[in-house]
Amino acid sequence: MAYKEYKPEKLYYSIGEVAALLDESTSLVRFWTDSFSSFVRPVRNAKGDRKYTPKDIDNLRVIHYLVKDQKMTLEGAAARMKSGKDGLDKKAEVVGRLKGIKEMLLEISSNMENVEE
Repeated sequence: MAYKEYKPEKLYYSIGEVAALLDESTSLVRFWTDSFSSFVRPVRNAKGDRKYTPKDIDNLRVIHYLVKDQKMTLEGAAARMKSGKDGLDKKAEVVGRLKGIKEMLLEISSNMENVEE
């Protein structure tokens, strides 16, 4: 399942919401947050929960694109982000949208097969 599109409407998102947007586990989001601490800096509330800004989510999408789609190592992805994200966020957004479209088309196709039976 492709990660979901979101419209930044809130100031902060919980780690569960971010994980759902990326279609990944909360432990992986937490791991990437710790591994890419210079790019993802969540705010912690009084209980210690991580709260992510829309900018953090955009950076996590780029990390997701580099690590999962481009098959880069964490070190390679960090180096690529340090050298500049020029165009990376647009590529990550396009890939995410295309995956969402593919998922929707597969679902429609599956529903059409069920109707024909």
